[in-house]
Amino acid sequence: MQNIFITGCSTGIGLQTAITLEKSGYKVYASARKEEDVQKLKELGFDALKVDVTIKEDISKALEYILDQDKKLDAIFNNAGYGQPGAVEDISVEALKEQFETNLFGLHEATTQAMKIFRKQGFGKVIQHSSVLGIISLKFRGAYNASKYAIEGLADTMRLEVANSDIYISTVNTGPVTSKFRENALKKFNKNVDIENSHFSTIYKEELKLRLENEKDNTPFNLPATSVANVVLKIMESQKPKPRYYVTKATYILGFAKRVLSTSLLDKLLNRL
Repeated sequence: MQNIFITGCSTGIGLQTAITLEKSGYKVYASARKEEDVQKLKELGFDALKVDVTIKEDISKALEYILDQDKKLDAIFNNAGYGQPGAVEDISVEALKEQFETNLFGLHEATTQAMKIFRKQGFGKVIQHSSVLGIISLKFRGAYNASKYAIEGLADTMRLEVANSDIYISTVNTGPVTSKFRENALKKFNKNVDIENSHFSTIYKEELKLRLENEKDNTPFNLPATSVANVVLKIMESQKPKPRYYVTKATYILGFAKRVLSTSLLDKLLNRL
């Protein structure tokens, strides 16, 4: 039986992916940052682990546990992450570091530790959860954009470095997917952005904050979390997974626009979104 270690399984994409893979016959080691979420995962029948990806020792203990149980690791899905909204000029260095600690450095720590196992056993799959915002940029998402662009750079390089081996690096570029992403983003927005004193104060209050607070997601081309889970399942089922997978029409459309439009024309398009 193949196994997989998934980070960020408390809700949304991580949880749904764990459920989908478990039902499909894979051994899933589901992890979450908070103890109460770990308990919920255990109640669902998962072999659940408490992992904060910003803590190196948490990742080490989780991988040691998996090897103790199965003597191998088939795949890792680096899913843990969040979005820090706000204009670039309103994002402090501290808030940017916090964004990168989870989205990039935590992902990188988990990847490099898993790679030691993969190199030793001679096989493995690294699945990096990027975004359409790792391909194009949108206003008021600069910190998140930057973290996802960085993931793209590392993943693109690693694919070259594992060439001619049985280790595969796959990047998943998701567009709008139903999750608690906006709820968590709103918390970070309120915590780290000085809304009242920003040049964009009016826009924040009349547009951005209202969108984040809206319980209904009216984003065009929005898909359920199963759309990502099914892609991860496809990667697990493939002997030679593709280097990149797009999820949602928005990713395909904007990915195509990035390739064919000039920077000026692309900026005009993105400014309308």
